[in-house]
Amino acid sequence: MNGGPSGFNNAPVTRTFLIACAIFTLSFGIQGGFRKLGLSYQDIFLKPRIWKFIASVFAFSSTPELLFGLYLLYYFRVFERQIGSNKYSVFILFSIIGSLLFEVVTLGILKDPTANLLSSGPYGVIFASFIPFFFDIPVSTRFRVVGVHFSDKTFIYLAGCQLLLSSWKRSILPGMCGILAGSLYRLNLFGIRKAKFPEFVTSFFSRLSWPSSGSPRGATSRNVVGSTPSFAGRQVERTYPAPSAVPAEPPEDAIATLVSMGFDRNSARQALVHARNDVNAATNILLEAQSH
Repeated sequence: MNGGPSGFNNAPVTRTFLIACAIFTLSFGIQGGFRKLGLSYQDIFLKPRIWKFIASVFAFSSTPELLFGLYLLYYFRVFERQIGSNKYSVFILFSIIGSLLFEVVTLGILKDPTANLLSSGPYGVIFASFIPFFFDIPVSTRFRVVGVHFSDKTFIYLAGCQLLLSSWKRSILPGMCGILAGSLYRLNLFGIRKAKFPEFVTSFFSRLSWPSSGSPRGATSRNVVGSTPSFAGRQVERTYPAPSAVPAEPPEDAIATLVSMGFDRNSARQALVHARNDVNAATNILLEAQSH
């Protein structure tokens, strides 16, 4: 389970947000400022500090949290490809604001002015992303180890648990606030799932010359427009291998898996044909077709 094509292709907002988190974390780490991070009752109600609110959104409190957090942010770029950068920007903003409001309420209830109760970092965005991950990403591979059943989604959940429990109460609370924010987005509070930023806002992120591990579009991608089926009336450039001359008929369970994600049955079948019955690759084809 890889979250889609390699690198940050079709995920410029995720790329910018991830790099911003890395820069903020490393900046505080070099200056020895990790111990100063983390929101407390005092930071909000007694001596408000704007820089701490900004740091709480971007900077992780430790190197292990940074590693697990960036891994999860990188994986969840699949949602930007699914709903588009304009809507995904709204999702990030809603998750940040929603989780921060829940954190403020939590600190107001606990009323402990002596300790930093909440870990710093984009916990809101990360754990809000687990809501669509749970509901919208199907299991494509199952296996058993020493009699215990696992799936390809297990490793993402394990990474999330590691991050959630990294600082115990300090990390559990912001993680739960992120889950609540993601649940409100899922429930379409105030029609938020239909909202999106203007095109020029997200196109700005696409123009940023951040380093990317993905292949430049047009450089190594092979244009198979014309041989790739048109999903939702659109022809899409693909980097996936072309199907063989006589492709095998997709298995019914693979078609059912894609249909359970909300895709049209005929589109699911065509995607499987062009992905040579690879469910993950077919899912990526369909998701990218929707985002174009």
